[in-house]
Amino acid sequence: MNIFKKITNLARRKSPWILHYDCSSCNGCDIEILACLTPLYDVERFGAVNVGNPLHADVLLVTGSVNLRNADVLKELYRQMPDPKAVVAVGACALSGGVFHDAYNVLGGVDKIIPVDVYVPGCPATPESVLDGVIMALDKFGHGSNQGENA
Repeated sequence: MNIFKKITNLARRKSPWILHYDCSSCNGCDIEILACLTPLYDVERFGAVNVGNPLHADVLLVTGSVNLRNADVLKELYRQMPDPKAVVAVGACALSGGVFHDAYNVLGGVDKIIPVDVYVPGCPATPESVLDGVIMALDKFGHGSNQGENA
């Protein structure tokens, strides 16, 4: 690994830019992710920044189950993110489809469409577990992949 790549990965580990995408859900996990931005949890103290552009994102937080309408959007967001990138599936719906898994248009969890590095279980996932999942995902930028780990 050359020196430029090492410096870039260190910067990503110390100041991850996070993109949040809600595939389809009850929004319980989305509310918990927003709670991470409040002064109580203050995710920005870890250097994390919530961004709206996948071209600037290092970590993709995905909530909700994947369905026929948003599968292509999710693939496109993942494709637009620069390498290396990490994907965190947040909540029961993102892991397996959750309570919607039997619906006619639900394809299942996020890993049916894109590779997932960290799974954060819960319905809804707590802000503490979301933060823990993001921190676990950051290990990908310095110590190799955590593919399939649970937060």
